[in-house]
Amino acid sequence: MGKRNGGWRLFNAAADGGEPAAELGPLPSWDLSDLYAGPDDPAIDADLRRAAALAEAFDAQYRGAFQSGDAAPALAATIAAAIADYEALLDLIYRLGGYASLLLSEDRSNSRSAKLYGDITAQLNDVTARTVFFSLELNALTDEAISAAAAEPSLAQYRYWLSVQRAAKPYQLGEELERLLHEKSVTGRTAWVRAYDDAVSALRVEHKGERLNLEQALHKLSSPDGETRAAMAGALAGCFSANADRFAFFFNTLLKDKEIEDRWRGYPDMASDRHLANQVEPEVVAALASAVKDAYPRLSHRYYALKARRMGLDQLNYWDRNAPTASDDERVYSWDEARDIVLDAYGAFSGDMAAVGQTFFEKGWIDAPARDGKASGAFAHPVAPSAHPYLLLNYQGAVRDVMTLAHELGHGVHQRLAAPHGPLNASTPLTLAETASVFGEMLTFRELLKSAETQDLRRAMLSSKIEDMLNTVVRQTAFYDFERRLHEERRSGEMEASRIGEIWLEVQGDSLGPSVRLNEGYESYWCYISHFLHAPFYVYAYAFGDCLVNALYTTYTEEPDGFDEKYLNLLRAGGAAHHSDLLAPFGLDARDPAFWRKGLNVIEGLIDELERIDG
Repeated sequence: MGKRNGGWRLFNAAADGGEPAAELGPLPSWDLSDLYAGPDDPAIDADLRRAAALAEAFDAQYRGAFQSGDAAPALAATIAAAIADYEALLDLIYRLGGYASLLLSEDRSNSRSAKLYGDITAQLNDVTARTVFFSLELNALTDEAISAAAAEPSLAQYRYWLSVQRAAKPYQLGEELERLLHEKSVTGRTAWVRAYDDAVSALRVEHKGERLNLEQALHKLSSPDGETRAAMAGALAGCFSANADRFAFFFNTLLKDKEIEDRWRGYPDMASDRHLANQVEPEVVAALASAVKDAYPRLSHRYYALKARRMGLDQLNYWDRNAPTASDDERVYSWDEARDIVLDAYGAFSGDMAAVGQTFFEKGWIDAPARDGKASGAFAHPVAPSAHPYLLLNYQGAVRDVMTLAHELGHGVHQRLAAPHGPLNASTPLTLAETASVFGEMLTFRELLKSAETQDLRRAMLSSKIEDMLNTVVRQTAFYDFERRLHEERRSGEMEASRIGEIWLEVQGDSLGPSVRLNEGYESYWCYISHFLHAPFYVYAYAFGDCLVNALYTTYTEEPDGFDEKYLNLLRAGGAAHHSDLLAPFGLDARDPAFWRKGLNVIEGLIDELERIDG
């Protein structure tokens, strides 16, 4: 969940893609032995067999066990027993799947890891197919029966989870169809997404005799040297353009796949399944998107005009968008420095929060070096409540890498605090999943800003933070718009890569504004943004989370007394409550347009501050 796309941190690996630069100091690699001793560990096969046996027993015991005519206490007791057994199975499934995913992310080119991932995914798909009936039979209960059962004390902690299941009832198919879709996913959608990921991971960009992977190449777009940025932008454009037809085929296939399933389920909107998964009302998302788009002129358009003036340009080229200016801090932060900066920032807010974060460094739960074949970007994987999360980074020592560490550690802290709720309630919807990560970034940024010794450094840090926030709020909202347009157009037939590029340029032009020139070649930059295929319409959750945290942080600065404990309680709640209930203690309501304005005003205020420094 923590993997960032579009608003990604931009990483730079060592020139040869191998050892990290010496000034970074030793970089940690994670220790996965808390899960399994290695890919040949016999415990993997034993746990797969155990998972299959548990699923078979679950099917035998609970299929047909939920009857609307049962007395509420008896029905509640049966549901509670089923949930307990289901969570035990899920914990085992998450451990197996998490290990396979983490091992593959170390090196996507490793055929042995890829085979293990494929084998485990296929076997777990068979296991979970045995449980498809569970939510269907719960939703077959009458409204009166499920309401009476949910009111019983034995189901108190699962009332909200049951309501989330109930919301999906109108869009569920019969069990045979649901199971068919479930079983075929491993050779359908899952396989296509895996093929796309492998294709992106294999991309190489030629630059001055070097063959750079995607992370290395993208980082060059933030080089202080304009010629390097321009050359790398052209090289990336050439690479994307050469692969655009292939990527367009991935997009067309997966967009059509979604359209077919949406039609069968009867979703009223192309993003309905995402809104249900995010446990957020469509009108709230529409209000968010509208508020951000209305703010384009005073946020992104204004900032990029300011940056162009600072760089002495009438317009920024697209490769200048994240370029450092002459005053930017080019300092390299060693790993130890980054760790101390982040933990000190966390500790200044809450000692409990810092203590949880410290365990990630002490116990080998972080993989930091950039390596060829390694998964791009950064993420925090929660694995299973009975285990612990792991963080993946591609750490290169820039200030943005420090902020990425703060971000992913926030995810990890959130996941640790919520874990006691168990598999069903610990996991947050995407709209709340960014709460701790973005808040951790803000804490770290504010501490760094306070320690800035010169106005030049303060200017650099403000610029970097504003750009990150624009990437998270404006860019991700534009991505949501882009996705909607793609899915709409795909209904009329396949789209050529050139047409996808046209839509991309239109949406990017609207969001970036007249001070950014979208030069030839930029039309193919949609290719590598994996969230479009991994999790359709995921992207608005970033904007939701960033604005939510901005509103929270503003509340913290206005009323700091007791805020830290209320905030930690929000994190501890995981996904066990609706966003309205979690925000109520802070006096915030995402259904109120003022909520979004409060979040967007934080970005505008930073731009104001930057303009005052620039004079």
